Amino acid sequence: MAEQKIFAGPRIRRIRNAKGLTQTAMAEGLGISPSYLNLLERNQRPLTVQLILKLASVYKVEPEELQGEARGSIAALKEVFADPLLTGELPGDQELVEIAEGAPNAAAAILKLFRAYREQAERLSDLSELLAREGRATALSGARLPIDEVHEVFERQPNHFPAIEEEADAFVRLLDAGDDLATALKAWLKREHGIVVKVLPVATMPNWRRRYDRHSQRLFISERLSPFDQLREVAMEACLMRMQVAIASGIQNLKLSSDEARRLARFELGRYAAHALMMPYQAFYAAAVRSRYDVDVLKSRFGVSFEQAANRLTTLQRQGSAGVPFFMLEVDNAGNRFRKAGAQGFPQSRFGGGCPKLPVHAAFAQPGQIFVEAVEMPDGAEFLCVARTLEGPQGAFNERPRRTAILIGCDIGFRDETVYGAALPGAPGKPGQVAATAVGPACRLCERTGCLARAEPPITRPLGLDEMVTGLSAFDFQ
Repeated sequence: MAEQKIFAGPRIRRIRNAKGLTQTAMAEGLGISPSYLNLLERNQRPLTVQLILKLASVYKVEPEELQGEARGSIAALKEVFADPLLTGELPGDQELVEIAEGAPNAAAAILKLFRAYREQAERLSDLSELLAREGRATALSGARLPIDEVHEVFERQPNHFPAIEEEADAFVRLLDAGDDLATALKAWLKREHGIVVKVLPVATMPNWRRRYDRHSQRLFISERLSPFDQLREVAMEACLMRMQVAIASGIQNLKLSSDEARRLARFELGRYAAHALMMPYQAFYAAAVRSRYDVDVLKSRFGVSFEQAANRLTTLQRQGSAGVPFFMLEVDNAGNRFRKAGAQGFPQSRFGGGCPKLPVHAAFAQPGQIFVEAVEMPDGAEFLCVARTLEGPQGAFNERPRRTAILIGCDIGFRDETVYGAALPGAPGKPGQVAATAVGPACRLCERTGCLARAEPPITRPLGLDEMVTGLSAFDFQ
């Protein structure tokens, strides 16, 4: 392996300036010419081993100081300039290298400012959420990405769109697909729009789930996807073509602030329409009631995935035939929450969804197994929670599969209407009652004491500073 060259011009300049030397004086001490030292300081020549040793002996410089002292700063600065507020400000990494190498104190100051900004943004978000739980609206949210705006809008409102449901019912009658919706959809796309559906191998389409080629009139689907997800992609494309008016009306009602947000909302409503087409409302509702909302039964009956059936349960709010008001949360194994919805809106103020003790996090320990648990919030509200892992698009042998976990929940009062209610253990000595796990909305909004799972102190209480007492939590508070 070739030895990595070391360019340390700004560091040499700092050493020279700190000792009050001219380039001529320093060059004389190192036994090199002033012009060569000038090239070294401008990073036009790499340091040799002999020069590193000479610097160490003459100016008492540790060799490690000349070898990559700014690497950590460069990585941290990359994180800073990856923030949405700064995206596109720098054309490349060279300027970051120059900042870290040439002005390390300024780089450290930038990092401190950024960390303070992130901390304050998180605290404002937590405070806004806390005030919202108490019924007080706030205007604390700053600049948001379009995806954040879309997620918030969909989380706040019921996950039910009557106009799209009606269009989906009409489309189902038109297709008359029987038990083979995929074939019927492909025939409809070919007949009405001249579009041919083709599944492509990973090597040909490595980066996309679906791609529509307008020139060749072909819809390409990745073979990475399961048959259920392939069907949803085809259904989405068909619904976006046939239901343009209903989907456009739904987007307009959301009152989004940018074209990018409206484009993302169109994708979300397209997926909603695809689910409505794959699992027609009245048939799905009747099957859900008969099976007592058993997701495994529903996914087999309609030929869909666990995630698709669970998602559909959160949409059953048609007037006159409303189901149990489920809500849904999907996370990855790093704890990132990126999908939330509910039949009556996601219960952010009552449930939160950010507690590490929720069964959705335990599901990763036993992939494929269903976890059923009752949880109790600090205010006494109880919920029935059902969690399970989901397998994402499959890659090649040497690729790590994407795995997330989904949680569907409802108020504990509906437990007797679901098959999962019977799986809840009774509390010892309390016949008919359920032993609920004590959880909170999120660590920063939860004041439960002695919680072993606590990851952050609550913003509502001062930290405990008693050196004579240490609590069970890593973050004691008063």
